[in-house]
Amino acid sequence: MKELTKAEEQVMQYLWEIKKGFLKDIVDQFPDPKPAYTTISTVVRVLVNKGFIGFKTYGKSNEYHPKVGKKEYTKAFFKGITKSFFNNSASKLVSFFASENDLSLSELEQLKKQVEEQIEKKKNTK
Repeated sequence: MKELTKAEEQVMQYLWEIKKGFLKDIVDQFPDPKPAYTTISTVVRVLVNKGFIGFKTYGKSNEYHPKVGKKEYTKAFFKGITKSFFNNSASKLVSFFASENDLSLSELEQLKKQVEEQIEKKKNTK
């Protein structure tokens, strides 16, 4: 899966949030001062060409919708980061994340709980 630029990712975040909409609906999601309508139109066209966005045409207007889900993109994005920066080791990624983000005790406990749940799932599938 292709990686998104920051501008493309921002458009996708808004489209994932609203689920579908016309270009005006996407532009309306941006905080003031909003980027130029033509700029967002160009980014949307690039995302259509990359296969991230699909559309239905109504007269002269297109209604856009995501073709790639947020979870699907996030998974691919983190796989890429894990491969590029952590020698393809998820444990190194999690260790880095836990040590470098100044997590609170409750956040660390939640992370521990989630890891323990995954361990149990793995044990039960064997």
